[in-house]
Order: sequence, then structure tokens, then C-alpha cells
Amino acid sequence: MPRKSFVPGAALLVTAALAAGLTGCSSGSTTGTGSSDGKGGDTTAASQSAQPGRYQTLPEACGLPSRSTLRDMLPGDGQPLSPADAQKIYAGRADVTYDTDRRVGCQWTRETTEGTRHLTLDIQRVVSYNAAVSDDDRAQEIYLGKEQAAKIPSDGSGSPSASASPKDQPKGKPTDQSKPTAGATGQGDNKDADAGGKKTDGDATKATPSASPSETPSDPATGPGSPLAPRVLDGLGDAAFLNDQLITTDSGVHRDITVVFRTSNVIVTLTYDQWSTDKTQLPESQELQDKARSLAGELADSLSE
Repeated sequence: MPRKSFVPGAALLVTAALAAGLTGCSSGSTTGTGSSDGKGGDTTAASQSAQPGRYQTLPEACGLPSRSTLRDMLPGDGQPLSPADAQKIYAGRADVTYDTDRRVGCQWTRETTEGTRHLTLDIQRVVSYNAAVSDDDRAQEIYLGKEQAAKIPSDGSGSPSASASPKDQPKGKPTDQSKPTAGATGQGDNKDADAGGKKTDGDATKATPSASPSETPSDPATGPGSPLAPRVLDGLGDAAFLNDQLITTDSGVHRDITVVFRTSNVIVTLTYDQWSTDKTQLPESQELQDKARSLAGELADSLSE
């Protein structure tokens, strides 16, 4: 049987063609990778992004106030409490939220023959979704919205707060979904996904008398010029204010003290109120304010640890 002849030139041609093909693929792959590589741009964009806030998680709200502070803020009428009742009152009732790393809260209530006192704590961790706006700046924007909504004067004379002036507004339009809403006490903060999706069921609502409230026209204790008037607070977090409202209803009268402060990208709203069915016995502003401010300082110190 005849053998096939071997042609060296043809083998060399095939080998050269294969080598050229492999070289072309390798070159094309390198060129393609270089043209589509976005790592350089990503690094630049990341370096230009605003800094994240100090806080990445939140503490358990009901465990923040000390037991001695709660006993002072929720006094009794001289009647001793059983261990079970004390545990029920001072343990608090945690708010239901969808994300406890974004928003937490707690409520305490004590009813006595002399009236009812409520304490509510709300803590929100703010995250900015705009690369040009830091978490702290976004938190400051929300805080200023609360301060402006509460119409807090800077010196008790009725003039707007200097800390809420337009020049202090952070630059850059935020793109997240958290927007401050108006509220007379500064509590009208948004409870959407950005704020941790706080929701309240029937058991978590504050048990206050059902009535149509109407703010007392004049309150000498906190009128313009009074040291107890709604005002900006110094030395509490990065920014803070206090609001004091005396409100009458068909069933009685109550005084609401609200302290709001910001520390980095966390905003704390503390509300402390006293209800009385006797409209001639107005809740004392000085006592309630002192206790609310003391607790706010305790919370600020706890968050800074």
C-alpha cells in the first residue's frame, strides 16, 4: 500500500497560521479588557464620595435610660409598686420597626391619681444615598427641618433660629426618600424605608385621653423672653433644640416637652409629657424641662461611648 508523502512547507504554513490566530486572540482580549475596564473610574468616584456617618448600627432603645432616671421621670403617688408592676412600667414598650439598624424607639407610661406621664424615645440613623452628600450633612438637613417646623427662636424673642439659616443648609440635593415633615413638636419625621420603616400597632400607641386638642393661647411660663421658652440648646450633641407646649383638651390639660438633638448621623427625639384632668393645675414647665434635658444628656453620653 503506497504511503502518503510528507510536505514540510505545508506544515510550516499551518503552524504559522495557528500562531497568528492565537496572537490575534490574545491581543484582542487585552485590548478589549483595557477598553472596558472601569476600575480606574470607580476608584476615582469612590474617592470623591462623601464620608459615611459615625454610626452604622443603633442600640436597643428601651435599655438606654437608667432605672434611676426612669423612676425620677415617672414618679408615683406615694403608693409602693409591686415588682411585677415596676418591671412593666420601667421596662418600656419597644416600637415595632422594619430595620432596627435604621430606627428604634421605646415608650414608657405611668398613671397615678395626680395625672399621667409619658416618655417617648425615637432614634433614627440617617444614611445619604447621594455620593456628594455625607450622612452627617443629610442628618443635619433633616434636623434643621425639624427645628424649622417647630418654629424654634434663637433667643426667645420670636426671631428665627440662627442655626437654621439658609447658609447652613448642606450642599447637594439628596436623592434618598427621607424627607422631614412639619410637626409642632418637631416629631413629624418621616417613617419610611430610609428611616427604618417604623410602624406602630394598636398596643404601641400612646394611651392619652381622646379629645380634640387646642393649644393654650398664652403660657406665661414659656412666653417670649422667658428662659423656659422654646430655644436652641448648647452643649448637647452637634445640634439640639427644646420645645415646650401647653395644650388643653376637653378632658384636661397636658404639657409636652420635646428635645431633639443630632450627633453625627443619628437624630434623637425625646418627648416627655404630663397630663392632668384638673385644668387649674398646670404641669410645671421647669420640672419637666429639667428632667427631659437631663435624660437627653444621658443619651448623648451613651451614644458617644
